[in-house]
Amino acid sequence: MSTSWVSAPQLRDRVAATPFLAPVYRDLAERVRLLVVDGRLTHGLRMPSERDLAEILQLSRSTVAAAYTQLRADGYLVARQGSGNFVSVPHSRVVSTHLPGPFGEEDGSIGMTCASGSAPAALAAHFRAAAERLPDLLGGSGYLPDGLEELRIELAAWFTGRGLRTDPDQLIITAGALSALNIVGRCLLSAGDKVLLESPTYSNAIDALRHSGGRTVAYPVSAAGWDTAGFEQALRQNSPALAYLIPEYQNPTGAWMGEDERRGIARSLRRHRTRAIVDETLVELSLDGEAPRTPLAAHLPDAVTIGSASKAFWGGLRIGWIRAPHDLVRPMIETRAAMDLGAAPFEQLVAARLLADRETVLGQQRTRLREQRDHLAQRLAETLPDWQLVLPAGGLTLWISLPDESSSRLAAAAHSHGVVVTPGPRFYVGGGGERNLRLPYTATETVLTEAVERLAAVWADVHRRHGRSAAGSQTMDLIA
Repeated sequence: MSTSWVSAPQLRDRVAATPFLAPVYRDLAERVRLLVVDGRLTHGLRMPSERDLAEILQLSRSTVAAAYTQLRADGYLVARQGSGNFVSVPHSRVVSTHLPGPFGEEDGSIGMTCASGSAPAALAAHFRAAAERLPDLLGGSGYLPDGLEELRIELAAWFTGRGLRTDPDQLIITAGALSALNIVGRCLLSAGDKVLLESPTYSNAIDALRHSGGRTVAYPVSAAGWDTAGFEQALRQNSPALAYLIPEYQNPTGAWMGEDERRGIARSLRRHRTRAIVDETLVELSLDGEAPRTPLAAHLPDAVTIGSASKAFWGGLRIGWIRAPHDLVRPMIETRAAMDLGAAPFEQLVAARLLADRETVLGQQRTRLREQRDHLAQRLAETLPDWQLVLPAGGLTLWISLPDESSSRLAAAAHSHGVVVTPGPRFYVGGGGERNLRLPYTATETVLTEAVERLAAVWADVHRRHGRSAAGSQTMDLIA
């Protein structure tokens, strides 16, 4: 069985950006600990030997040994006889999933866990028009294992127009993107197969792929994007059967994979014969007018792409899809038969109409989301200036970096202040995330303003209880 490890040069690049402070062993231990807390060193990762790390850091071996001893005492490293030291995440928590609720629930609380808002005004007309078409379908059984042909034709034209040539018979319509991922996982994974996931990533994807029998392996990403050399190494060390990737406004970081990154990632996947599951759920939510990028699957003939109408149009429209190579379509249809018998025909009619008129509806969505994104970022900058973020070019959420490890404490305390948030660890595969928080900007500006005011009160309360000041010396960086 292969083991993932971090080399001495790689660890040096992460911990030695600035000179060490005295006592050096304690500073080195603290820098390593923060890498674990932030998810950049994942659970089970093998560390460099004391000798190798001391040599490359130009420190005495006794200094590195003392740092490792401190990390083991604090629970961040575990020694295995004859094998070395391995990363441990002592404070990781199994964070329960808060089911999505409306913004402004019956008890007056504000839900900031679900990246979905109200439907655009134009949606009602498409539902009415689809209702007029519904009698045309009533003569059939209503069971559509691969989906409504009209919708598959629209989707095939959409994919082809974006640079990924697609036939309608390569498409399977599902009850949302999560349903699509469950079908793909059940079809392609055998028990114990490794699956490489970005970390952090979409939390429900972690659960879905584990429930399909996969052993999840973390590949760290950030709002800055994908390290293609690191991705190559992760594939080489783990030999995963599948890699689940979100190149379009990655959830939760908001990163948007560049064209060079796409080519580099694709080359590595082909070289190691790892099949990609490409999640394009957020691809239509570009908010700053930038041109779309080449679909990642255009570089990968064996890739499977999943998508959904739920994020682009409305969460209540439970229509998703799988775009697969021809040879996988029949096995996936057979797999989904054990899970469900197809998506609702009426909703498929609505989705087909929306795709045919998508620019009108998406124009409304993008304008609203851009205003809400900017509003939330500005309110955070003014009210919580020590919280940092990179302003995403699209998607539905802001990924916050907190100045200390209080994400889980913040989420626990937030309930008493009438706001519900999901702590960072929920999005991590191999531990980490205590200094992160995901905040959707899908509510109205009024609700977002109130949510920030409540979060500021929570932040102050948490730090009062732990004997620290909530005020920070840093200013939030808003990077477009």
